[in-house]
Amino acid sequence: MNLRLAIILVLAGVLLAGCVSKAPDAQPTEQPAETPTATISGTIKLDGSSTVFPISEAVGEEFQKLYPNVRVTVGISGTGGGFKKFCAGETDISDASRPIKGPEISLCANNSITYEEFKVAFDGLSVMVNPQNTWVDYLTVAELKKIWEPDSTVKTWRDVRPDWPNEKIILVGADTDSGTFDYFTDAIVGKEKSSRSDYTASADDNVLVQAIAGEKNALGYFGYAYYVENPGKLKLVAIDGGKGQILPSEQTINDGTYKPLSRPLFIYANKESLKRTEVKEFVKYYLTEGKELVSQVGYVKMPDSVYEEGLSRLR
Repeated sequence: MNLRLAIILVLAGVLLAGCVSKAPDAQPTEQPAETPTATISGTIKLDGSSTVFPISEAVGEEFQKLYPNVRVTVGISGTGGGFKKFCAGETDISDASRPIKGPEISLCANNSITYEEFKVAFDGLSVMVNPQNTWVDYLTVAELKKIWEPDSTVKTWRDVRPDWPNEKIILVGADTDSGTFDYFTDAIVGKEKSSRSDYTASADDNVLVQAIAGEKNALGYFGYAYYVENPGKLKLVAIDGGKGQILPSEQTINDGTYKPLSRPLFIYANKESLKRTEVKEFVKYYLTEGKELVSQVGYVKMPDSVYEEGLSRLR
């Protein structure tokens, strides 16, 4: 009896097992596709404006985190020096604090270099003095011209205003290859490259920062980002362009009230270089995620429509 019961139970178990739905075979695990970061490699060479340098450096650092097999190098030769290299085919992208000029366009054409221009930010070219300078709170455009014009007779602060100290002004500024030099002389003196020559000149704005920070009687000019990075070392000077004393700031640069020293900043990309995936992706990144870095380094972001227009040409 016990044997018959055992057999029945075994048979019942087999029948029940046959009624249970069989679990579907496990699907083979799909191997993840190779990520874009692994497929993009190479070197991207940038050079040019020291004003645009902080933006390109920040964009380059973030881009390399996303694409670790890409190396981005950013040099500082000044806008003019950068265009010389760019039009000789030595770089992929040229940083510029002014638009490309006729002779540079001709040089690129002679070397069969074609390019795309992209606006990347606004800058407020800023006038600085040493923090120990207690007498300068603002300067008019006319006073700046009096100081910087080629035939200037200004030697001391008293030569600018009678109630200022009879102490020698130590002038520092952009060198003659710099787009900042071109813009400043045009906006202040009234003629591009028209400037007195007895001043400390450099294409590297960090050198100018140190020169002003180390000299009580120094006066100089360079991109707003370098003030943002060194607020304790420098004193910002308001400029009166005819409508009151205005300090450069994100708001005054963006709304155009900081006159006449607000200006756009550019990058120029070699069209042949843009055929390389790493360069095209870098410019795309510059105009998308990169635009969010602009304010972080002290400049003012362009309207989104400007970046979209650039992206449409890139596509």
